[in-house]
Amino acid sequence: MSIFNTSETDIATFFLIGIPGLESANIWVSIPICLMYIVAIVGNCTILFFIKMEPSLHEPMYYFLSMLAVSDLGLSFSSLPTMLRIFLFNAPGISPNACIAQEFFIHGFSAMESSVLLIMSFDRFIAICNPLRYTSILTSTRVIKIGLVFSLKNVLLILPFPFTLKHLRYCKKNLLSHSYCLHQDVMKLACSDNKINVIYGLFVALTGILDITCIFMSYMLILKAVLGIASQNERLKVLNTCVSHIIAVLIFYVPIISLSVIYRFAKYSSPMVKILMADVFLLVPPLMNPVIYCVKNQQIRNLILMKLCQKY
Repeated sequence: MSIFNTSETDIATFFLIGIPGLESANIWVSIPICLMYIVAIVGNCTILFFIKMEPSLHEPMYYFLSMLAVSDLGLSFSSLPTMLRIFLFNAPGISPNACIAQEFFIHGFSAMESSVLLIMSFDRFIAICNPLRYTSILTSTRVIKIGLVFSLKNVLLILPFPFTLKHLRYCKKNLLSHSYCLHQDVMKLACSDNKINVIYGLFVALTGILDITCIFMSYMLILKAVLGIASQNERLKVLNTCVSHIIAVLIFYVPIISLSVIYRFAKYSSPMVKILMADVFLLVPPLMNPVIYCVKNQQIRNLILMKLCQKY
């Protein structure tokens, strides 16, 4: 009997998908995926360790960087179980409850990462446009409060997802479109009315659009301030402090926007493209953010090199 159930019986198991056409090579595909997870987890843990242990890094910018590392770790650990089950153990099945729990954590940490990137853009804006008041505006206490407020906002924003999905009935389809569970993917399997999920999902998507709009506006103001600097060397020096954050923003938002465009305007494109783009969204930002900040940030780079030199 096919796993693609078409009866009216409630579905007991959802099935995730790996890479179409490469099922026989799952064990080989699992090798680079495992390496990416290892590098992402070790890299973000390294950043958190140095920020915690080094007093010179107890500054607003590094507190925000630690929040970004936490959200990256959350994304990695949220998707890790199903990705390894599919590619390492060839076990695509997942219970509806586990799937709904996974989508809550994936969307929650994605929203958190979006919020942290927004906060970091404001941090750069204050540092460049109002440097004399930077330390008085972004005190340690205020930074902690900002982090807690945005974390609470994201939890409350994503919290309705599992409850609305739980109330749907799944009886005809059980094949998901990716290697992990997403809200929009799960709700499409429902055979009961899912208008509430569609409307609320659109609302959550709009909050993400608001985040990237605010990031864009902050950089327009930063660019305006930088163009007012007379010396070209000073302009480049100031802009260089934003490079790491700009790259982090592009790495996070480009896959999301590309995937949305593909689903909206290229509905008949290859499933391979959609799946790979979705995997890039979860695998690449946690992998690349530690690398970017370790390479571009001199203080973190010097601390890591110093520790390595001490060992050898």
